[in-house]
Amino acid sequence: MKLHIQSETSRLRTVILGLPDSPGPVPKLEETFDAKSYESVQKGIYPSEKDMVAEMNAFEAILHKYGVEVLRPEPVEGCNQVFSRDVGFVIDDKIIVSNIIPDRQEEIDAYGKIYKKIHYKDIYNLPESVHIEGGDVILYNGIIFLGQYAFADYSQVKTARTNRLAIDFLQMIFPEKTIIPLNLRKSDTDPREGILHLDCTFMPVGKNKAIIYRDGFLNPRDAEHLVNLFGPENVFEITKEEMYWMNSNVFSISEDVIVTEEHFTRLNDHLRNKWGMTVETVPYREISKMGGLLRCSTLPLYRD
Repeated sequence: MKLHIQSETSRLRTVILGLPDSPGPVPKLEETFDAKSYESVQKGIYPSEKDMVAEMNAFEAILHKYGVEVLRPEPVEGCNQVFSRDVGFVIDDKIIVSNIIPDRQEEIDAYGKIYKKIHYKDIYNLPESVHIEGGDVILYNGIIFLGQYAFADYSQVKTARTNRLAIDFLQMIFPEKTIIPLNLRKSDTDPREGILHLDCTFMPVGKNKAIIYRDGFLNPRDAEHLVNLFGPENVFEITKEEMYWMNSNVFSISEDVIVTEEHFTRLNDHLRNKWGMTVETVPYREISKMGGLLRCSTLPLYRD
């Protein structure tokens, strides 16, 4: 199987989509991995398997509509397998297997059949000390934007998923790339104050355009740099409430076609009427209660 990913928006051909079946019981509060799940458990609104299945089926139908090859991991009974972006990510012709939270090792094992189709020289396993999750990796014009949390209390913060050693590792594998680290604001319990992954606060879309939530970055200059890079006229800035519902965690099938959540009224109107994009909407609000949305559910393997 050939791999090829150099951007977030080139025409998608092959993708792994997570699985909603048999996600296991609602976690206890202390077992949650992110602020949104923490809130959902606390409020008693954690999504049901039935709702997750319906939402992912709607997403899969859109992918098939555009002729995308959709692969799925092997089902693991009682294991939440919705968010395949956490498990790995592709840059150019290489796939990097993430060092995810030890409690989720079963998820990685479920991708074995897919990995067997990929040449072993194109699969990279991270050293134990290097932490990267796919939601923190965003590709744009030869740049790897890397969401991280590079502070002394890293090991105490559940929502800190990518550390400073990730930069050196990626630079070693991709010496020709420019890597730009962006430190994210973190909270383990308040989803309006913390950012789990970079794609929850920033996402390139269309042709040289982007969705950005400024306050997701610890350093205001990082947000300003992104706005200047794309140009203010090419940036859609989302509010704290829109960030909470994950308006930046959309998924591009091509530069012209994007999949978003049906409740993203202001964003969807802008994408259609200001930027002239085809917007395919799906219901995904229940899955969002677990801390991820459309991009989190995918692991693209091949784009033109």
